[in-house]
Amino acid sequence: MKLIQFLLIAFSAEGITACGQSNSPQKQIKTIQKNNKMDTSKLTNETVKKAFDAWQTGDSKMFLSLFTADASMTDDGSPRNFQGYVKDACGKEVFLTIDTVENDGKDIKGNFKAGNWGTFPVFFKFHQNADGKFDKLDIGQAN
Repeated sequence: MKLIQFLLIAFSAEGITACGQSNSPQKQIKTIQKNNKMDTSKLTNETVKKAFDAWQTGDSKMFLSLFTADASMTDDGSPRNFQGYVKDACGKEVFLTIDTVENDGKDIKGNFKAGNWGTFPVFFKFHQNADGKFDKLDIGQAN
């Protein structure tokens, strides 16, 4: 009888510990990225594809290297701090789908997981200069 009581207490305590554990947000993001092997063949602009891959994997250094030093951005039409946004969101907010690609491969629309904001359709519009670098990024909710 004491063995049964011991086992019941031991299994109950283990269950309480397991229920109290939670995945860190970073671990959840990495799981999403691993499970989200989307077809990027729609991305016809090679520099956009490099930027997209860097964004998805959280390689902010690579992402920023594809932009001019004074690159700007807008978020739903309002100016935003480009460097700050990349630092805060790169790899943490990710595309879940690529739905359309337009404008010689520089405009992407798809479903986007934006942390606490949820999941919704967005656009990323890359503005590429004559040297092949991006000098502006427009993002926002897609219609």
